[in-house]
Formats: sequence, structure tokens, C-alpha cells
Amino acid sequence: MREEEVKLAMKKTVVLYPGVGVGHLVPMVELAKVFLKHGVAVIVALVDPETKSTDFSDAVARAKTSNPSVDFHVLPPPPPAHVDSSNSQVASMEHHLTKISQFLTTMNAPLRDFLRSLPSVDALILDMFCVDAQDVAAELKLPVYYFFASGAAALAIFLNLPSMVAGSTAKMNELGDSVITFPGVPPFKASDLPNEVTGGGGALPVIIGMFDRMPRADGILINSFDSLEPRAVRALRDGLCVPGGATPPVYCIGPLVSAGGGGKEHECTTWLDAQPDKSVVFLSFGSLGTFSAKQLLEIAVGLEKSGERFLWVVRSPRSPDFKYGDPLPEPDLDALLPDGFLERTKNRGFVVKSWAPQVEVLRHRATGAFVTHCGWNSALEGVTAGLPLLCWPLYAEQRVNKVHIVEEMKLGVEIRGYNQELVKAQEVEEKVRWVMASDGGKALRDRAAAAKEGAAEALKEGGSSYSAFVQFLQNLDTATPLAGLM
Repeated sequence: MREEEVKLAMKKTVVLYPGVGVGHLVPMVELAKVFLKHGVAVIVALVDPETKSTDFSDAVARAKTSNPSVDFHVLPPPPPAHVDSSNSQVASMEHHLTKISQFLTTMNAPLRDFLRSLPSVDALILDMFCVDAQDVAAELKLPVYYFFASGAAALAIFLNLPSMVAGSTAKMNELGDSVITFPGVPPFKASDLPNEVTGGGGALPVIIGMFDRMPRADGILINSFDSLEPRAVRALRDGLCVPGGATPPVYCIGPLVSAGGGGKEHECTTWLDAQPDKSVVFLSFGSLGTFSAKQLLEIAVGLEKSGERFLWVVRSPRSPDFKYGDPLPEPDLDALLPDGFLERTKNRGFVVKSWAPQVEVLRHRATGAFVTHCGWNSALEGVTAGLPLLCWPLYAEQRVNKVHIVEEMKLGVEIRGYNQELVKAQEVEEKVRWVMASDGGKALRDRAAAAKEGAAEALKEGGSSYSAFVQFLQNLDTATPLAGLM
């Protein structure tokens, strides 16, 4: 860190508030590391989710162990709310995003008390689901920023949604496959928007409320880099994504991804050590990605017929009464996969139950391609590893991410049938062979290698993301540190 940056950061303290969910905690922890590198003290304020999740608790435990210089503070639970038993059935039918939003709103009081207890705070950095915490920041006259853990293109779309919904005569669930356009992104089908936007359920007001409030913050930090999404970044900085309103400063400071390592070597990386360079297709679908038993069979048949080496993370199918945050049992591979599959593919395939050290696998010399659900963390991990992406989106903004990865970045190819009941075994077979053995697959791998270099350049001193973060610190320096928030 240069001398002028030391002066900028001297005695500064920021509080990061990631809300709930592994996909939001992990990149926020990576952001904490960036603050530390620039000499800023970091406190991560954690909430204990209403719905207990072993994935989330495990991620918190790993974050604490791996980052001793970061102060993790678990906020106390909010006061118990009165439950109207006559509305219990309605409450049970609420969308999980609505429940998360309501729960995080109740956490405002514990967050406010915690901030007031600190000697000084220079800024509060929020996850996008924590919009109501802007009220706490306003009450304490505290600068407030968002860390948007997805890409610039997704942000360009979502910031446009409030005006789109307000100005449309058609309901969102009536748009179907009609093509829609937004500044900074290629045209795409409305059906590629998240189900929470187009499904006609109760989650849409929550999402609209989030992105209606976000532009009122002092700035937005984005986990991306300029050369990966130049058109979307330009649209955001030119103020084209908040019709009729002002866009706060945006800072592309990514790619912020875990460095991996630090734990006991997993058996799957030992297996990778014995494989040829860039010969293995890795299939992994995130902490919430699950498939039906029927779909698992199709994947297995496709992998076997492809003849390619593979490493596949299999999670148990969800039961009909599954609730968001419920733990999944360990998968019974013998029951879920075709008879004899494991034996027939043992010399070129490896199946992992539930979880694998994804970053280590993606960066291993033997890994040659990545079949991904297009969660932004996973997509960036694939990009920084220089791997072509086979895109199989499942939920949330992943279909939108798929559009950008395939159409705009040209770093991936679509797995056809992702939006139907089943992706057929033949599609898995053909796409795996294509990416590993065809001229088109080679061209895709070459573009992926170039994107890896671009990511590294962005993070170097003087690179676009490094410079954006320094600019953020300089702007933060103009704010008056708040001491004694009582």
C-alpha cells in the first residue's frame, strides 16, 4: 500500500453487514480482506438466521478461522414478535424472500445498538437485502454504501425494474418470452428474469423496494471489473439505469473471490492430481443447487456417454416439503445413480457427495471446463481460473447471468433445456464433448484464458479495480468520521 493510501485509511473503521445466505457472506468476507489490505479496520456484523442452515453456519465458521484479522460480531436476536395464530397459514405461504426481508427489518434495532456501542464508524456497507438498514444509517448520520455481490449487468437490469413495473400496463407474469431491453445489456427474454420477478407472487414488491432504495445510498461497490462488462459499467456510470433519478457513484472493485486452500486436502483434489492437464469437466451447482432423481440420472448417462473425464458434486434431491434453509441429507449415490455407473466410470470420473472445495478444483491444472449454475460467485471463480463455462442456471438471477456470460462476455455456452422439465442426457453428452474436443470449444477456452488475464490486471496496483477502490476510499475520506454514535 502506498503512503497516500495509508494516510487515507488511517484509523478508519467500516462495518460490513452481509445479511443471510452463503452467497452473500462469502464475497463480503473477500471485501473485508480488501479493506484490510488498504489499512482499514473491518467489523462484519452477522445475523443468526431464523431458519438454521448448516451451509451458512459452516461458511461462518470457515470465514472466522481463515480471517483472524477480521472482527466478526454476531448480533443478538431481535425481540420476539407477537404471532397472530389466525394468520399462521398465510405466514407459512409467504415467499422466503419476503420472510428474509421482514426478518432483516427486525434486526435494525440490534444493528443500531451495536453501531452505537462502537468508538467510531466511518461507513456501513450493506448487502442488497439489507435495504431497511439504510434507516439506521440515516438515523446515525452514517455514510452508507452497498456491496452488490453480482455483476454490473444484473445491477443495470434490477435498477431499471422499479420504473419498468411502474410504467408497464402489463403485469410481469404476463410477459412470457417477450424480448425486453435495458441500457447496457443485450436484449433477452422476460422469462429469463428471476421467478421472483415474473412469477406473480409476493416477492416482487420486496425486490422492487430493494432497488428503489439502493440509488439513495452514497455509492455502490460491484463485484466485477471494467473489462469483463464494459457496456453495463458504462451505462451505470452514465446514469442510464435509474430513469428519472440519480445514480450514486459505482465502483467495480472485483473480481473478489476466495483464494481457497488452508484446510485438509480433499480426496477429490488427490484424484485430480492423477489426471492429465485440462482434461476434467467439473460439475457443481452451488449451495442451494439440487436436482430431481430423474435429472441426476440424465446427467449421469450423459457424462458416461461423453467419454470425457469428470468431477461431479451430487446433492440429495429436495423432498416435497423442503423449506428454504433446511439441511439436505447425504446423498445415497447407489440409489440415485444408474446401476453400475460408479464402477464403469471409476477410471475417468469422480463423484463427490454434497460439497467439494470449489476454488481449489477450478484452479487445479487438471480442470478444463466448468458446468455451473451461473451464480455470480461461481461464475467469477470460473473466470479467474480461466475456464470455459457450461451454463445451467437454476434460480434467482442466474438466468440473467447466463445471458451475459453467453451473449455479452462470450465466455460460456448454454445447456439447452435448463428452463424445461429435464435437460436430456444427449445434451449433457454433446455439450461436454463440444467444450473439450471441438474447434468451437478451443475458441471458448482461448477467450476464457484472456478473461483470466484481464481479471488479474484489474486487481493489480494501478488496475481498474484497484484504482476504483482507492477512489472509493478518497471519497470516504471526505466524510466526517462518526465518533460516539450514542
